[in-house]
Amino acid sequence: MRHLLLHETVHCPYCGEPIGIDLDLSVESQSYIEDCQVCCQPIQISYTSIDGELLNVHVEQDNA
Repeated sequence: MRHLLLHETVHCPYCGEPIGIDLDLSVESQSYIEDCQVCCQPIQISYTSIDGELLNVHVEQDNA
């Protein structure tokens, strides 16, 4: 069975620090809020995948 959990490094849109996130590639499209591990600001994380392959990941400031 193929491993569908991917650890990805992205940069916080607030402080610019690299942070690690885990993406479940068994889900084709997902968007969620996660706090930056460095500055604690809320980050909107969105990604898409097809057949367990990551197509893109996007991080931005949460404007909620």
